[in-house]
Amino acid sequence: MINRIRDIRKEKGLTLADVAARCTPPTTAQTIGRLETGMRQLSLTWMNRIAAALGVEPELLVRSGEAELPRLIARLAEGGAEALPTPRDAILPSALAGDGPLVALAVEASIGEYRPGDQLWLRQVESEEEWGRHINRDVLAPRPGGRFAFGRLIDRDGRRIAILPPGLGARQLVIDHPAWLAVAAMLVRRL
Repeated sequence: MINRIRDIRKEKGLTLADVAARCTPPTTAQTIGRLETGMRQLSLTWMNRIAAALGVEPELLVRSGEAELPRLIARLAEGGAEALPTPRDAILPSALAGDGPLVALAVEASIGEYRPGDQLWLRQVESEEEWGRHINRDVLAPRPGGRFAFGRLIDRDGRRIAILPPGLGARQLVIDHPAWLAVAAMLVRRL
């Protein structure tokens, strides 16, 4: 197995010392470096400690040797498809900007611009002061009783938000005091 500690640490903008300090109990940057490079065995205990320090699930720290990340090899420009000078890793939902946790919404029926089989990745925004910045974006918000509301955020008044669900003739939903709001960040659609 190959560990992904370095990839995840760099994705989060952390140094070896940052991760070492976040471990419980704290450790040294040298130890984290040895675990990253495989010079030291990544035990289950270390995997759990480092995962907690990075704020990810422990299973994200390892991948099989055969698993390869998708590569971005070409771009579509006005003149047609062109090769990239240097192939690079494709953007994955986990690489999307933002600090909140990612959640995903599976689309099972054609509604508005969404098709069956689509997956919509959304980033949670827990700070209600930032909710107003996301007016006119598709959002997901929790409702009482384990339900959710999804649609275009059309208004915010304090802790009250108004969402217009996708589709013709949909009526706006007003939600008082949602625990969080998740803003659409990436649409994944099968071809």
